[in-house]
Amino acid sequence: MITKTLTVTNKLGIHARPAGLIVDTTSQMKSDVTFIFDGTRANAKSILNVMMLAVPPGSEIEVEIEGDDEEETFQKLEQLFHDNFNEEPA
Repeated sequence: MITKTLTVTNKLGIHARPAGLIVDTTSQMKSDVTFIFDGTRANAKSILNVMMLAVPPGSEIEVEIEGDDEEETFQKLEQLFHDNFNEEPA
């Protein structure tokens, strides 16, 4: 299992569109992915779970990934966050 932190750098935080991109990415991977924000854990393969975290811009999310492709999964998520979910940066 790997545990790392990602920072939300887009202008609006994690709303429906970024949550959809996260779920699209994690659903293609074999590993289990959990986001932890403000003490709440969420399955990153569920759009409702990800959206319920209501992560504002500038926040850090802890990411736990466990499975055969955990490094590749993290790299893909890291790229999504780095690209601001193809939105305006904060």
